[in-house]
Amino acid sequence: MENSEKTKTMVREKYAEIALQSAGENAVSCCGVNSCNTLDYSIFSEDYTNLTGYLEAADLKLGCGIPVEHAQISKGDTVVDLGSGAGNDAFVARALVGELGEVIGIDMTPAMIDKAKALAEQLKMDNVRFRLGDIEAIPLNANVANVVVSNCVLNLVPDKQKAFSEVFRILKPGGHFCISDVVLKGELPEEIREAAEMYAGCVSGALQKKEYMGIIHDLDFQSVSIKAEKEIQIPDEVLLKYLDANQLAAYRKSGAGIFSITVFAEKAKSCCAPGAGCC
Repeated sequence: MENSEKTKTMVREKYAEIALQSAGENAVSCCGVNSCNTLDYSIFSEDYTNLTGYLEAADLKLGCGIPVEHAQISKGDTVVDLGSGAGNDAFVARALVGELGEVIGIDMTPAMIDKAKALAEQLKMDNVRFRLGDIEAIPLNANVANVVVSNCVLNLVPDKQKAFSEVFRILKPGGHFCISDVVLKGELPEEIREAAEMYAGCVSGALQKKEYMGIIHDLDFQSVSIKAEKEIQIPDEVLLKYLDANQLAAYRKSGAGIFSITVFAEKAKSCCAPGAGCC
């Protein structure tokens, strides 16, 4: 529990730093925050600029996919965005749900919530709300969401099974999620897995792809599918902060890799608690 709280504090502090600068500053710094010896979080990100509802000020280049593009969001839906940051996915989702729908962003970093709320107020969007909260204990009632989206966030959560259990809980029967995340194939060197900075950059906290997908299946989600997948290349100059030249060469030859995946899954229309075998 103590290590879990330390991890959350570290992630919260790192993303609070990012929240206080613009996407432009994040990009031109080449590393997100601090100096060019740090991990550039934007190397994971996708281009949102052609999507209806896109708001440049909300796009901090922190995602690793475009979950809203595959989320089958309909007019009037209630959408919950977990780890909503400055609101990038939430504002695109709002364009899809229309005036009769609702979007709720959940984030554990107060600076991100403040930034997103300020943007929503500027745009006079009264059906987009942002709430401070932990994905392992989402501050929403059960069965409230038609759709849950999340973009490169669940890999930062220490207890991923608990996080997906919470996704299951807040989804309405017949609802679904679409989540973009970072997973691994093969083993990362221990030096990378232990690096706090790499954790905040979504790498060392990632699970093996098979284990990640196994959690989803074990919780009785239905119609599970991967909608998009790509390999992510971490630059040598970043990895050399943690590995010597020989270790780096061995890692490159090992066949291990870091991937972003966008996963879609449904909650059965008549369902009890996850894992109870009655779905």
